[in-house]
Amino acid sequence: MKKSRLVMVGNGMAGVRTLEELLKIAPDLYDITVFGAEPHPNYNRILLSPVLAGEQTLDEIVLNDWAWYSDHGITLHAGKTVTSVDRVRRIVRADDGHGGVIEAPYDRLIMATGSNPFMLPIPGKDLQGVLAYRDIADTQAMIDAATHYKHAVVIGGGLLGLEAANGLMKRGMAVSVVHVAPWLMERQLDDVAGKLLQQSLEQRGMQFLIGAQTEALLPAVRTESPATVRAEPVEAPQALRQAQGERGAVVPERVGRVRFKDGTELPADLVVMAVGIRPNTALAESMKLHVNRGIVVSDTLQTVTDPRIYAVGECAAHRGIAYGLVAPLFEQGKVLATHLAEFGIGRYSGSLTSTKLKVTGIDLFSAGDFMGGDSTEEIVMSDPSGGVYKKLVIQGDKLVGACLYGDTVDGSWYFKLLREGRSVADIRDKLMFGESNIGDTGHEGHSKAAGMPDDAEVCGCNGVTKGSICKAIKDKGLFTLEEVRKHTKASASCGSCTGLVEQILMFTAGGDYSATPKLKAMCGCTDHGHQAVRDAIRESRYLTTAEVFAGMGWRTPNGCASCRPAVNYYLISTWPKEARDDPQSRFINERMHANIQKDGTYSVIPRMWGGETTADELRRIADAVDKYKIPTVKVTGGQRIDLLGVKKEDLQNVWNDIGMPSGHAYAKALRTVKTCVGSEWCRMGTQDSTQMGKDLERAMWRMYAPHKVKFAVSGCPRNCAEAGIKDVGIIGVDSGWEMYVAGNGGIKTEVAHFFTKLKTAEEVMEYTGAFMQLYRLEGWYLERTVHYVSRVGLDYVKKRILEDAEGRKALWEQLQFALDGEPDPWFEHQKAAVDTRQFIPIKAVALEGSAA
Repeated sequence: MKKSRLVMVGNGMAGVRTLEELLKIAPDLYDITVFGAEPHPNYNRILLSPVLAGEQTLDEIVLNDWAWYSDHGITLHAGKTVTSVDRVRRIVRADDGHGGVIEAPYDRLIMATGSNPFMLPIPGKDLQGVLAYRDIADTQAMIDAATHYKHAVVIGGGLLGLEAANGLMKRGMAVSVVHVAPWLMERQLDDVAGKLLQQSLEQRGMQFLIGAQTEALLPAVRTESPATVRAEPVEAPQALRQAQGERGAVVPERVGRVRFKDGTELPADLVVMAVGIRPNTALAESMKLHVNRGIVVSDTLQTVTDPRIYAVGECAAHRGIAYGLVAPLFEQGKVLATHLAEFGIGRYSGSLTSTKLKVTGIDLFSAGDFMGGDSTEEIVMSDPSGGVYKKLVIQGDKLVGACLYGDTVDGSWYFKLLREGRSVADIRDKLMFGESNIGDTGHEGHSKAAGMPDDAEVCGCNGVTKGSICKAIKDKGLFTLEEVRKHTKASASCGSCTGLVEQILMFTAGGDYSATPKLKAMCGCTDHGHQAVRDAIRESRYLTTAEVFAGMGWRTPNGCASCRPAVNYYLISTWPKEARDDPQSRFINERMHANIQKDGTYSVIPRMWGGETTADELRRIADAVDKYKIPTVKVTGGQRIDLLGVKKEDLQNVWNDIGMPSGHAYAKALRTVKTCVGSEWCRMGTQDSTQMGKDLERAMWRMYAPHKVKFAVSGCPRNCAEAGIKDVGIIGVDSGWEMYVAGNGGIKTEVAHFFTKLKTAEEVMEYTGAFMQLYRLEGWYLERTVHYVSRVGLDYVKKRILEDAEGRKALWEQLQFALDGEPDPWFEHQKAAVDTRQFIPIKAVALEGSAA
């Protein structure tokens, strides 16, 4: 089969990570061609700072060497700039460097053009010796300049500027940092942490001009006086001239001074501008792609202009945001790879970012709203002498921001709390002291790494957890940091987690670490857990069990008795009206629509709405008991009448004679709504609980769920219907209703959580329906509501139902849509796909076969 042609413009970290992910899952799908403007293979741009400082070499920061491209059949045009793209003929054209043109036709095109450094539009910006800090050419030019010149000025006190300043200082230059904001790294640090950082760097010899505004860059003064700023400059090194020439024509004069708006000047043989980046969209604009703060892309990273063209990395604008941190870019690459592989499961919904950095040997971390405000509270620990500062911002009872300086070991834990939005009220007094001081799981003298849970994220750039690292070390016998980086990519990007990875390596490779527990698989047919299957069904739009088993690589083609019912439920709950219910994937009670008993007979339970019945219904039940010689009649705890001992061959006739719905009474569905008589009869009642119960049951009786569901409605706080131990409990009060959720009267009794107060019956219906639909969509099969809420957190459920009015109404509407027209298996056999042959006695089937 002829391969499709995939062309990528750009050879940077985000684009090549996309190819790496693609080659993992679809290695033979495309003929791949890559154009890179730089004459180098893919390298780690984040590690240019250690190269500048002399701590690493250029060879050491290469991520994918030349052999990697050839080994994977990738055609790499390094050092070749793409000049145009013909979207009609689907051809990419590049300058071959010799006056010719390289053409590459494509079926799919990835724009991974990255970003360009922003150069201040001030006089003198085109002088020799004025550089940005973006690539290998810039880095080499700065290294060369440090061997010939003395004074360096770095404009910009963000991360990149400080790293450049540190590297030049280590190369022997006198360095001044000019920063217009009131403190360093104002986007990542608050004023206290920023000023602590400044003090520490000043102690190392770095100079700062805080609040200074650069007006112009001036050429070196030509004079023979020994008091001059700089004599006639020597010939600039080749790398320095090359880097300068790539951004414009080389001019004869070299920078010598920086002038500020207050009239003061500073000597400068080298000026490095580190004042930000801008998405590189020039080529995209020439192609008439939609550009707004970047190349505008959808959740599948397709450009909104041309679905054959994708954009990934710093050049892409997703939902109005162009990300500059490596972790979101790698997330984009993974999503794009699944889409290119034609799996269709990938959707990028944006990233909640944190910043964990090592600025010239100082650890920094920030996430969320670390600045705080009038509606927030702050917990602060400051130890300037010890070089440690921590600030946690709390709003209500939730952590909303964190800023750490000097000690960042708990940064990933704070970020986890922030993302989950869980309440920290119960740990507030210990929150500042970190994860190791919560509960009884202290480190007990061990390292930070040993005390981390297996699902804790170690490498934020690449999304690598502790468990993944430990598994790779044990399974592959890894013993060095480089081996861990190669197999897991942990610490291979920004490097801020290197120390933590080394700790994990030491105690795991040393044999002191017990094997990490694996994520519990759904069954022996697969390694996938329930959530992974739910996600894949939604993202890949699987509609049949066969598609799930094939698409997710089930070991057993047809599944087993454990996974088939779960997968079937996930399909029909995710895609109502589209996915077809498979009765053979259900348990026997759901196939027979009756409860099998230990003697092989069945139990039939007619539905009584809210526990209320009529004389006519009771007569029909009594007549059926006599006619079919049903041995036992029992009133259940859920206010129903149970007919025990019905023979299989009599089931259909019993249903027909009684004429009451009951088809869902044995399924993982709404079993019953228990009620008291309420205000209509009881002198204590404050609300009409019976009517409320009947309305709830009629609205949701056909509702399949991850497990059985029970409701109860009590007419007053005396709670005769036992609403406090039901999946949903409603209690009438003078002002309306109180709603309780996630109770359980099973093996281990769980008292329901108070959820909210409601005024009207309509609100009770909407809130109950929304909660049920959320559980239907997110609960794992055979997981009761009590366990679902325990897993995701009550605060999460409240956020989805109580705080998001539009989302709540949407959930209620989704449930009504799913239940609309759902057939009753007792009376609509064909529509409900009930195989009535199962009710024929085996002997009768054998006789029919003989007669035939």
